[in-house]
Amino acid sequence: MRGQLLEQAERHGEPGRFTLQNPRMLKVDLGGTGGFFYAMQGSMVAYQGDVDFAYEGAGGAAKLFKKAFTGEGMSLMKVSGSGDVFLAKDADEIFVLELEDEQVTVNGKNVLAFESSLRWDINRVEGASMLTGGLFNTTFSGSGMIAVLAHGDPVVLQVDAPTFVDMQSAVLWSGGLRSSVRKTARLGAVVGRGSGEAYQLALTGSGVVVVQASEGHPPPSSSS
Repeated sequence: MRGQLLEQAERHGEPGRFTLQNPRMLKVDLGGTGGFFYAMQGSMVAYQGDVDFAYEGAGGAAKLFKKAFTGEGMSLMKVSGSGDVFLAKDADEIFVLELEDEQVTVNGKNVLAFESSLRWDINRVEGASMLTGGLFNTTFSGSGMIAVLAHGDPVVLQVDAPTFVDMQSAVLWSGGLRSSVRKTARLGAVVGRGSGEAYQLALTGSGVVVVQASEGHPPPSSSS
């Protein structure tokens, strides 16, 4: 066979590393050491080799309770064995970050995969309540790689002045930033793009925040 399609050949990466196969597909090389990592349930699109996928739930009993109470958190699978694994989610853009003894806060819905070396937990944004939609996010710390999703081209904003972001559009922000919830002065004003117009994520300090160009995928319409 010949054709432009066949030019999309597999890219080779280093064992144990996260490599972008293309902007919307992640390749993880488990190597031959029997290592493992965590990924969003249902994100596997292909694999080669001897790979095992085990249900991980929310990552433990304590996190499972937090997930049930807050609605935040990730439905995970533990991916182990040897070989190559390809991951994707709704053709969203994928970005790989490498933490070096650092901390970052991520919207749980935007987490595609992360290395087992990273520590993580579910935390509430200061000032958030049930009236503001909760606003619980997932904090990662330590050293390791994490792959995040963005629905639409994102922008990285340098937070050197008070910055306010639609809650559903915030993908991640630096661990050194102080986060809180800001209420729009006039409830009748149409500020955001969806149901969260009255409240925004407020960030102060020094760091960055990644904002996607949407509030995520719309919920599926119910059939009559």
